[in-house]
Amino acid sequence: MTTTSQTHDVINPATEEVVRSVELASLEQADGAIARASAAAPAWREVSPADRSLLLRRFSDLVGEHQEELAQLEVENAGHTIGNARWEAGNVRDVLAYYSAAPERNFGRQIPVAGGIDVTFREPLGVVGIIVPWNFPMPIAGWGFAPALAAGNTVVLKPAELTPLTAMRLGELALEAGIPEGVFTVVPGKGSVVGERFVTHPDVRKVCFTGSTAVGQRIMRGAADQVKRVTLELGGKSANIVFADSDLELAAARAPYGVFDNAGQDCCARSRILVQRSVFDTFMEHFETAVRGVVVTDPRDESAEMGPLISAGQRDTVRSYVEEATEDVDVAFRGDAPDGSGYWYPATVVLPRSTTDKVWQEEVFGPVVAVMPFDDEADAVAKANDTAYGLSGSIWTRDIGRGLRVARGVEAGNLSVNSHSSVRYSTPFGGFKQSGIGRELGPDALDAFTEVKNVFIATD
Repeated sequence: MTTTSQTHDVINPATEEVVRSVELASLEQADGAIARASAAAPAWREVSPADRSLLLRRFSDLVGEHQEELAQLEVENAGHTIGNARWEAGNVRDVLAYYSAAPERNFGRQIPVAGGIDVTFREPLGVVGIIVPWNFPMPIAGWGFAPALAAGNTVVLKPAELTPLTAMRLGELALEAGIPEGVFTVVPGKGSVVGERFVTHPDVRKVCFTGSTAVGQRIMRGAADQVKRVTLELGGKSANIVFADSDLELAAARAPYGVFDNAGQDCCARSRILVQRSVFDTFMEHFETAVRGVVVTDPRDESAEMGPLISAGQRDTVRSYVEEATEDVDVAFRGDAPDGSGYWYPATVVLPRSTTDKVWQEEVFGPVVAVMPFDDEADAVAKANDTAYGLSGSIWTRDIGRGLRVARGVEAGNLSVNSHSSVRYSTPFGGFKQSGIGRELGPDALDAFTEVKNVFIATD
C-alpha cells in the first residue's frame, strides 16, 4: 500500500530535458479526492440543467482563451507538433461546447402502459474515474469528463505519469470557470495507485480507461467485483485498404498521415496497408515519395509534421519490431529523423513475409507501417480482420458500392472511405473485439454516464 506521495520528473521528449517535477498522489490522497467528489455529487446533480450548461460553456470559453498556452504546454510535455497540439486544445474546447447543450437534452421517455403513466429518467451514476493515456492527453481527457459532467456526475481524472501537465491546467481552468470544488479533480499518480483505486473504491461508480488492451483487461476483471461500469478504448491494428480503382497518387500521399501522425502513437493508426496486387508496385513508388516528404523536426517548428516518441523506452519497443526482427521483415524504405537529443525514430515501411509476423499482428505504437498485397475484396476483408483488434480503418476506392460493402465487412468501429478521419466529437467512437467496450463522443455519449430509472404513476 502506498501512503506517501512521490515525485515524477516530466521529460520533454524532443530535448530529454526535465520540464517539471510533479507530485504523484499517494493512496490516501487518491481516497481524499474520491471522498471530495462523492461529497460534491449530490449538489452537482441538483444544479439545474440550464445552469450546468452555462458552467460548461464558460469552461469551454476559458479553454479557448488558453488554447495557445495549452498547445505550447503539450508540445513541451508530449512532443506533439505545434499544429497537432493546437488542434487538440481546440478539440477540448469544442467537446465542452458540444456537451454544454446536453444537460437540457438528457431526455427520458413516456411509455404507454395500462392503468397509469410510465416515465423514464436518466440519472447520473455518481463519481466517475477517468484514466487518460500519454499519447493524446488533452482530447481523451475531454472525451471523458465533458459528457460525464454534463450528465451530472462528478469526475476524478488521473493523467498518465508521462504527460500530466495539460490535464492539471484543465483542472485549474475548470475552477476558474466556476465548476465547484470536488466536481472535477485532476489527480496525477501511478496507475498502480490512483488508477487501481478507481477500480477498487466502492464510491467510484464507473471507470473510463484508454490505453493498452492488457491493462484494460485487468481493469475489467477488477471492476467485476463490484459490477462497476466501464468504458474501455484499447489497442488497434487498423488497415488502410487501397483498391486498384482508387486515386493511387492521393491514397499514397495521404497514407503517411494515417499512420505517422503523432509518431504513430495512435490507437487508430493505419499501421497495416493492404494494396491490391495489380497496383502494388505503382502505389509503393508514390508512397516512398510521400514518406520521404514527411517533415520530422523540432515539434515547435510550424512546419513539423511528426515529432519524437514519448520516451526512450517506447523508442526501444518500436526498434524491437524492426531491428530485432530481421528474420521476419524487410525494410522497404525510411524517412528522415533528427540526430542528437530526443527520442526520435524515422518513419519506417516494412514488408512482412507472412500474416503471422509480429509486426503485422501486434500494435507497434510507433512510426512503423507494414504493407502487403491482396487479391480481391474477400481477400482484403479477410486480411484486415485477421487481428484481435477492431478500432479503425480506411478504404480507398472510386466505387461507392465497394466502399460500403468492404466497410460493412471489416470488423472495426470507425471506418473512413477515401479518408483517414476517425474522430469527430459529434459521432460515436469506439472499437470492436479487443479494441474496447462502449462508445465515446456523439449524441448518445451521456447514455454511458447515466442509469435509466423507470417510474410508474397509477392513475386508476
